Amino acid sequence: MKLVVRVKLLPTPVQAAALEATLHACNEAATWAAEVAFEKDARRPLTLRKHTYNQIRERWGLGAQAAQHAVKKTCDANTTLRANLRSGRYGRPGSTRHARASGKPVVFRPEAAQPYDDRMLSWQHTENTVSIWTTTGRMKGVKFTGQADQLEVLAAHRQGESDLVCQGGKWFLIATCEIPEATLNARPVGFIGVDLGIENIAATSDGVRHSGRQINRKRANDRRQHTKLQKKNTKSAKRRAKNRAGKEARRNKDINHKISKRIVAEAERTGRGIALEELTGIRERARLRKPQRVTLHSWPFAQLGVFIAYKARRAGVPVVYVDPAYTSQECSQCHHTARNNRPDQARFACRSCGFVEHADHNASHNIRRRGWMAWVCGAQSTAPELTLIA
Repeated sequence: MKLVVRVKLLPTPVQAAALEATLHACNEAATWAAEVAFEKDARRPLTLRKHTYNQIRERWGLGAQAAQHAVKKTCDANTTLRANLRSGRYGRPGSTRHARASGKPVVFRPEAAQPYDDRMLSWQHTENTVSIWTTTGRMKGVKFTGQADQLEVLAAHRQGESDLVCQGGKWFLIATCEIPEATLNARPVGFIGVDLGIENIAATSDGVRHSGRQINRKRANDRRQHTKLQKKNTKSAKRRAKNRAGKEARRNKDINHKISKRIVAEAERTGRGIALEELTGIRERARLRKPQRVTLHSWPFAQLGVFIAYKARRAGVPVVYVDPAYTSQECSQCHHTARNNRPDQARFACRSCGFVEHADHNASHNIRRRGWMAWVCGAQSTAPELTLIA
């Protein structure tokens, strides 16, 4: 199982300047290589290397490995671009957007990520330092930090290349780790149903609602501030909106990590599996008023599902996905399904048996039951191969 660990570098001002110069040189070389690839239609690394390798080393002073990575990065970017063009992400062939994307070479940002292999980067885990190649020479003793559990995973399971990244003036190394999977619990005693919703981000069949007034107030304040900045439409307002968007995304990601950790820990402790909704089309299925639409669209439910899945895979907890159709209208006791079973957003009241419960918990009970049936019928636990530890 692959995980990606991000550690923060703590360079001195001199070291930071050297890292910045290195990133700029590598990305300028990659941009020039992309122009050559566009002109000569050189798609494969070996072909492009014949046209660019020597010039990159002489012109930008890159080492052999850095020059190789610049060429490979260019080829990988072109491969991704062609795949996006084929999939229609840039519109139909002949459209303005498609022509704009396909009619010019790829351009790399000055501070785009640069891959480092073991010849260019070495880790000293006992001292929490790295020795890293730069255009000014090998730089030793660059400090790094991170959470204790992340550093343990990094020291024990790191494999392959690491990426040097600069984000907002801060430096990070992103490393891939190959960790052994836990033995899957093939005989769970039951399942925890998880319902994803508007007022409550996640509600479980154990009666726990993962949300709260404080989070919802912050989300409402974020929407108000975003609307206010959009109306101003000045350069400073756009800059502030961009900064706020990054802050909101980081906070949402942190909340999703905490929610997923609690759900998986409870399932592992009690020997149960986790039943999740299939998220495909979640926004199209929901029929909501305009204010509720904004609330629904503003939360990264897919990210929460990925976090639950990969944490469950690490813990050996089975995960199944069920069709969420009518889970909010079906009674979890007598299974009578009717639209008027839900008189309002928060309350469920069955018109057949009289059962009354919070609507999200009733839906989570139905998801739990469907998850158990899916497991009995042979559903397999699935989780993504690659994710990010923030």
